[in-house]
Amino acid sequence: MAAVASSATDLFGDPIEDHPTWFSPSAFTSPSSDFSPSSYIASLRSYVPLETLAAELRSHLTSLNSDLIDLVNENYADFVGLGNRLAGAGDAAARIREPIGELRAKVAGLTSAVEAQLVELKAGMGRRAAAASARELLERMLDTFHVVSKVEKLIKELPTAPADLPKTEISSSEQSSELNNGNFPNTESGASTRITQSILLERIASEMNRLKFLIGDEKNLPFIENLEKRIQSATSQLDASLEICFTQALKNKNNSAIYNCLRAYAAIDNTSAAEGLFRKTVVSPLIEEIIGNNNKNEMEGLFGDELEGDYEKIKECVEKDCKFILDLCSSANSGLHVFDFLANSILKEVLFAIQKGKPGAFSPGKPTEFLKNYKSSLAFLAFLEGFCTTKSAVVKFRSEAVYSDFVKQWNVGVYFSLRFQEIAGGLDASLTGPIRPVETENKNNKKLVLKQSEKLLESLQTCWSDDVIIFSHCDKFLRLSLQLLARYATWLNSGLTARKARTGDSDWALNAPVEDFVYVIHDINILVKQISGEFLGQINQLLNSCSDEVINLVRNSILQAGNSINEIIPIILDVMIESIVEKSVEDLRQLKGITATYRMTNKLPVRHSPYVSGILRPLKVFLEGDGATYLNKDTTQNLLIGSAEKITTRYYELTSDLVNVARKTESSLLRLRQGRRVGASSDASDNNISDTEKICMQLFLDIQEYGRNLEAIGIKAADIASYRSLWQCVAPEEKQSTIVF
Repeated sequence: MAAVASSATDLFGDPIEDHPTWFSPSAFTSPSSDFSPSSYIASLRSYVPLETLAAELRSHLTSLNSDLIDLVNENYADFVGLGNRLAGAGDAAARIREPIGELRAKVAGLTSAVEAQLVELKAGMGRRAAAASARELLERMLDTFHVVSKVEKLIKELPTAPADLPKTEISSSEQSSELNNGNFPNTESGASTRITQSILLERIASEMNRLKFLIGDEKNLPFIENLEKRIQSATSQLDASLEICFTQALKNKNNSAIYNCLRAYAAIDNTSAAEGLFRKTVVSPLIEEIIGNNNKNEMEGLFGDELEGDYEKIKECVEKDCKFILDLCSSANSGLHVFDFLANSILKEVLFAIQKGKPGAFSPGKPTEFLKNYKSSLAFLAFLEGFCTTKSAVVKFRSEAVYSDFVKQWNVGVYFSLRFQEIAGGLDASLTGPIRPVETENKNNKKLVLKQSEKLLESLQTCWSDDVIIFSHCDKFLRLSLQLLARYATWLNSGLTARKARTGDSDWALNAPVEDFVYVIHDINILVKQISGEFLGQINQLLNSCSDEVINLVRNSILQAGNSINEIIPIILDVMIESIVEKSVEDLRQLKGITATYRMTNKLPVRHSPYVSGILRPLKVFLEGDGATYLNKDTTQNLLIGSAEKITTRYYELTSDLVNVARKTESSLLRLRQGRRVGASSDASDNNISDTEKICMQLFLDIQEYGRNLEAIGIKAADIASYRSLWQCVAPEEKQSTIVF
């Protein structure tokens, strides 16, 4: 039994308390000291639930506690005698306690000494850093003083820079006076003089840039404050000299001198001064000559506020007189990309000249002229952007303040409002009053017939014409187009509603004859075809640069608006059918005379009534008229079938009422006669055919003739449900099963 217990296994030979394959108890007894519980759990939690892992760890802990108890029980004697084996351990601890105390004291003293040395070292390092900072500041101040002196020296040497001019020929004060007055020494080597002076100015500018760097944030130092006047004097002299040299170089188109001056302006970060001088010296006279002369001619009545011609002349001047500096600034590795002469010189001067000379060009009060000037201005901006060699240059040009100011001058919103009033107001004006077809010789043409429809199509085409549309506001013109279509549909619906209600403010349909509705249907078909064809093609051509998604959205919105108009055709057909039926009912009212004809008489019907031939006359007159030629076959057939069915329905209703009344009257008379009990037998024998039967006989003859008339216009009477009911109402019993005329 003991052997069996010590080797307890299950039926398949595995230990009963064996752990899962993923749990390894040896991981906890590994001799390595880098065991991490968190890492161990993280490696298992990806495929073992935390509850399962916790349960397995608790089971393993229970197993370890059990093993420990077993181990203590097995070696209980040794465990109890463990204290006896430690005899003398206290004496040994006492012997080593004193040396350890001495060592602790030595370590504490050494720590105090090291900390004192560390404090002294940090203080020394602080004094060294302060000395280094003071030395750096002193060196910076010395460098600042040297740079200021150097700049002053170079400025003094500026008037005598040309090597071929003897220094004793002109005194420094006289040269400075001439320089400040813009009068350079007139020598044969004037170009060389300007180049030499520009080189020297560029050197002075670089020194001034270095001076700004040296001063930095130390402007409040007394030393720097003492140098402030000298620095300001040098700065003003440099600006004046640069202005004179740059102006002379621009006038003489000395590219080398211009390049050096621009580099000097870039070095002192004063690009706006260079751009202003170029505008004043080169651009302003050219623009003044163009727009100024046109302003004089305008006063004489020769020109208006048109800008297209001015822009063409300005383009020529830019190509001829400004391109050199634009190419110079855009060249690779020139270091002059910080300048923007396009915006801050050329465009700014053009804007100023237009505002001064032709302010009416910006006014949207004259939409046609405004749009022409606006498109010319956009073309001019595109021309200027053509000088930008990179995409970043274009972005920089468009981000300039003057570019935004120029664009803001064109109040496109007001322009659209005026166009909206013009287009929408014109359509509204045409939709007032009755509809009137346009006079035309060809009655079978495929063009619009009504003036209202012509105005709608004209308004839609105007919205997207080159003389009206602004591409940046295409969304607004699309909305206007949809509003025009909705307005036309509303006009139609309101008129039809008023026609049905016999009241309303829309008077175009109240008293309109049926023929006018034919023109409406014809125009709707033509409009839908035009909108989905040529008009939509015109829009797609204008939006060809947009994405397919945008084009599809526009296309779907236009087609949806066109379909909303096309859906009105069934309503118009109902109104037309109702009008025709009302005219036919006037003849059907003669049914009441049949009762009086055959009551209290022995007369029998032999032919159909005269009113039958007039029942379908309004429908025939309409189909044979000129208006029917404007309807297509499907619409004509729908109108024909709808009219025939409704007329027959009304015919059946009137006939049924007539027969029912006749039968009730006859029944009442019969009861009255029977009540009198006098001559009842003789009356019954004399009247073999009742009045109701004679009336039904007459009505039967009438509906047969009516059926033949339906066949004559292409309608099979037996296919109409109300006609079958009519036949059942008046036909003899032997003929009710088959409809035969």
